[in-house]
Amino acid sequence: MPDPLIECVPNFSEGRRLAVVEAIVAAMNVEGVRLLDYSLDADHNRSVVTIAGPPAAVVEAAIRAAGRASQLIDLTTQEGVHPRIGAADVIPFVPIRDISLEQCVLLARQAGNEIWRRHQVPVYFYEAAAARPDRAMLEDVRRGQFEGLRDAVLKEPARRPDVGGPFLHPTAGASAIGARRFLIAFNLYLDTAEVAVARAIAKDIRQSGGGLAGVKAMGVSAQGQAQVSMNITDFTRTPVGQVYAAVKEKARKHGAAPVRAELIGLIPEAALERNSEWLRLLGEIGPGGFDPEEKVLERRLDRPLPWPSAQ
Repeated sequence: MPDPLIECVPNFSEGRRLAVVEAIVAAMNVEGVRLLDYSLDADHNRSVVTIAGPPAAVVEAAIRAAGRASQLIDLTTQEGVHPRIGAADVIPFVPIRDISLEQCVLLARQAGNEIWRRHQVPVYFYEAAAARPDRAMLEDVRRGQFEGLRDAVLKEPARRPDVGGPFLHPTAGASAIGARRFLIAFNLYLDTAEVAVARAIAKDIRQSGGGLAGVKAMGVSAQGQAQVSMNITDFTRTPVGQVYAAVKEKARKHGAAPVRAELIGLIPEAALERNSEWLRLLGEIGPGGFDPEEKVLERRLDRPLPWPSAQ
């Protein structure tokens, strides 16, 4: 019987300094852990890393990465369009093989306690790992971002961390640690620079606004274009093609259209929807485009990336 396998997709509040991101990634080089993907976004000022491996090794890698991020990222000077509360902002654990979501909850709790014990970075648990119902949604945990949360914990006991604290780390903030199913991070760029259009579309399509089930969305300005930035939390209920069609239709009403697509991190093979219009918008296979061998989770598991050298 194969050994249990989990994925971890930590998001760090740094997308402009490659050396910093690679130093954090290098800290995850634990025996048995495979590096599947990492990318930087300067506008969001955020990086997303995907690793996979045996549960204990992946947990240890995440703990080490959170510590390195707390040393290298200072949120008091960090700025970007993506909301954040921590240097190691979000650390989700995802079951891949022969392990349950409930077991990943226990791993998340273990990681959170160790991050506080070793690095004095307080922790909030979210999604399936949430210790309180009002913290199941990441956007509720992150309300006010670092600056607002830093002030709120001084006045509101209900906003204080689940582990550690009661105050945030002065420069590294706090980490949100969770357990969840596969999530697809999907961005669509519009043929307009009017960010208000992207925000209106995001408001209409996200689940919290009465839109599509399992879809979280925000409108931002990125690379000089309006961007609808989305997380699809259950592609079996709401496929990427349905999300794309909804954005396209909403954009048409504003006299706009999606002209380029972007995947952040990896996508499961089952979500690929071959020959779809959204897949074509990712670009041709090759440098800067979409290569299934590099972006499909199951294929990348067999061909992991080399680890960057420690800084």
